[in-house]
Amino acid sequence: MKKTLLSMACAAASMLALGVQAQTVLTASSWLAPTHTTSLAQKEWCDLLETNTQGRVKCNILPRGVTPPAGTYDAVKNGLADLSFTVHGYTPGRFVHTQMTELPFLGNSAESISVALSRVSGKHPEFAAEHQGVKVLTLFSHGPGIVFNTKRAITKVDDLSGLKFRVGGGMVNEMSKTLNMNVTLKPAPDSYELLSSGVMDGTLFPAESTESFKIDKIIKHATTFPGGLYNTSFVFMMNQAKYDKLSPEDKKAVDAISGETAARMFGRGWDKVDRRAFALMQANNVLVTKADAKFVAEVKAKTAPLEQGWIKAAEAKGLKDPAKVLAEFRAEIAKLEK
Repeated sequence: MKKTLLSMACAAASMLALGVQAQTVLTASSWLAPTHTTSLAQKEWCDLLETNTQGRVKCNILPRGVTPPAGTYDAVKNGLADLSFTVHGYTPGRFVHTQMTELPFLGNSAESISVALSRVSGKHPEFAAEHQGVKVLTLFSHGPGIVFNTKRAITKVDDLSGLKFRVGGGMVNEMSKTLNMNVTLKPAPDSYELLSSGVMDGTLFPAESTESFKIDKIIKHATTFPGGLYNTSFVFMMNQAKYDKLSPEDKKAVDAISGETAARMFGRGWDKVDRRAFALMQANNVLVTKADAKFVAEVKAKTAPLEQGWIKAAEAKGLKDPAKVLAEFRAEIAKLEK
């Protein structure tokens, strides 16, 4: 009897001790496949957080997203998930400041653009203020945007018209209009169905996405641009209430691996899979055309008003001196790509 009471007391003491060290479990959601580079970067971040908090904070990574891509921001804001990422352009008109990430010819690496974005946005609180109701962990971008299609080589602006393209929204949507492209706003995971059925002739994507969305055997042509035709801005975020409930020590652990550290994880992952995708394109006989100086100059001339348009819109939404912020961003990318 004494032994039983003693063992019960020991068990109760152990449970009490565990209670003190109770884990905070973050429900992590991804609308992309678990093998996608962005899902893997989110997992890498989660694993690092668990290590750095000695297991006090860990993630429960869901097998699939809690909502379609466009609903992700609100899902995190409303606590349907504690942790996720989304494309700013999937909710048109909601985010203005981050659209500077999507301007043409910014840089040749997702890591350099993502780190520069994290550094510059971190210096200007207006970026975080634009993300009402969530805790911004970092902002990041995919690799340089490419024009893919199933029909023909694209060597000049005129070649873009007459084809139907899928785009992800945001600045790339506006840019497509200035280039007289026929575009439809659809999330990336819809690409295979749209292209394989012939509903769309092409898509604007970074190299990696040809493999991720299994269109590498459907696509016949790719046109690349120095610095990328466009980029896409993403936010990696946490439910604000969940963050607020963390102990000061665990908040510090989250903050320490957010910002530039998280941006590097996402960016580095994109660059790695972009390199692999180019090898796959070669294996699948995709004809890659590099835009020449004349084509680039043509695109620059047509898309120049977008920059001024962004400056005005960002200023109207409260960003102080957007032209200076954009110059800082470009200088930071240049420094990182040296």
